[in-house]
Amino acid sequence: MALYEKREKFEGIALAIGRIASKLPFTPNQITLLSLIVAIISAYFLINRDFLVAALSFLIASLLDFVDGAVARATNKATKIGAYLDTIADRYVEGLMLVAMLFLPFPKIFFEAKIWIFAVLFGSLLTTYAKAAAKEKGLVAEGELKGGLLERSERVALLFVGIAAAAISINYLLYVLIFLAIVTNISALQRILLSLIHI
Repeated sequence: MALYEKREKFEGIALAIGRIASKLPFTPNQITLLSLIVAIISAYFLINRDFLVAALSFLIASLLDFVDGAVARATNKATKIGAYLDTIADRYVEGLMLVAMLFLPFPKIFFEAKIWIFAVLFGSLLTTYAKAAAKEKGLVAEGELKGGLLERSERVALLFVGIAAAAISINYLLYVLIFLAIVTNISALQRILLSLIHI
């Protein structure tokens, strides 16, 4: 079951975190920008093969991505611009981590690692775009198209696990990338088919 299906259970927790985090001297949009900066730091450590620090900073960036929306809702400062910036930052954070992985000395498993990395990036972007395009073309209404084997929250969790596990063996991170390459593209196809079913 995807985490989005349990989102209501997290709403109370999110609001509580938002109220606490709202005491910090940052606006929701500044927290979004901070998550991007931390992701750049994480990518730097990843390129330099300091996997534990990279995993920790990636985790912080992901938590900040959660906190910005929680603060916006808790303080009634949620805006369309904020939601848009948050979505764009999400894509940059994910993309930065994958680009950083191009510099790692992965072994070849069926294909060169860069092919798997590209497939993950392609699948992740297409999963998001399939939903956006379906709404733009009027195939589905707002909030109708959800689901798929893997949502962004699950992708981020798996990337974190893979990066941390790379401290033991870089092969573990490659196994995660191969899994993500396959499943993210299946998720994208699921959303495309669901959009067509709504016609």
